[in-house]
Amino acid sequence: MSERKQMDPRLKTVVDYIVILAMAALMALNYQIFILHNAFAPSGVNGLATMIQYLFDFSVGYFSLIMNIPLAIFCAIFVDKRFALRTMVFTLVFSGILLFLQNEVDMTPFIYHTDDGRSTLLAPVVSGTINGFIYGMTIRHGASTGGTDFIGEFVHKKHPSYSMTHVVFVANVVVASLSYFVYGYNIEPVALCIIYALLTTLVSDRCVHSGKQAWKVEMITAHPEEVTRAVIQELHHSTTIIQVEGGYSHQGKTMLVCVINRHQIVRMEEILSQFPDTFACVSMVSETVGNFRKVKRQ
Repeated sequence: MSERKQMDPRLKTVVDYIVILAMAALMALNYQIFILHNAFAPSGVNGLATMIQYLFDFSVGYFSLIMNIPLAIFCAIFVDKRFALRTMVFTLVFSGILLFLQNEVDMTPFIYHTDDGRSTLLAPVVSGTINGFIYGMTIRHGASTGGTDFIGEFVHKKHPSYSMTHVVFVANVVVASLSYFVYGYNIEPVALCIIYALLTTLVSDRCVHSGKQAWKVEMITAHPEEVTRAVIQELHHSTTIIQVEGGYSHQGKTMLVCVINRHQIVRMEEILSQFPDTFACVSMVSETVGNFRKVKRQ
């Protein structure tokens, strides 16, 4: 059997940092075009930074550095040096590019303004979708966008029953509540913040798990060899054969367990239909690790 070829660790590290740098640049553009010139705040620490810039004209770029540098140092000492370093690189690039765009580049033709009659909904929808993609990609490459993620990682390490999601949720509630007072006692910024946060979460989850979701099929059959042969030939996956016992009859049974790609479920149903005495239970697998894509060949 030939082992699946793995990417060289050094090359993988280079690829990770290239993606992190690209995502930081994209996030800076996203903030400058869709967020900072409209009356709503995104979620997390940068939401607080956005409101501070709105009130005091103190750049999000500077505020992000002030908040994230000590948080990164804290995270490197008490949580995870690798995660802290990569996230700090993201923060430095994001802040640097954002400050450059604000001070050195005329972005006026590209900035989306809602105060000239354009849709107020479009800005949080587009920016939330883009930032969800950014967040998902940075997570997949061992980093994050900083802010509450540092705190969330620390809380999760000390209290494993609490995930980063709890910290992010609290931060989003705080930002959404404060935006009511910052933007003229208006409920609309609160709703826009919530829309932004929801889209960011949905898209980031999709990016993190994209390509990793699968179907697990558990089959009770009297034809284990025939079913396994069909699965290998038709779907290029194999099965795990387990000898089990029926709870009612106490007769020996054979159970096959197989994990297949999402688009293969219909073909699996067609295979099982050829064996009328076969019972199957199908469930969603949120993530697969290792080689399940296809059967290894000689």
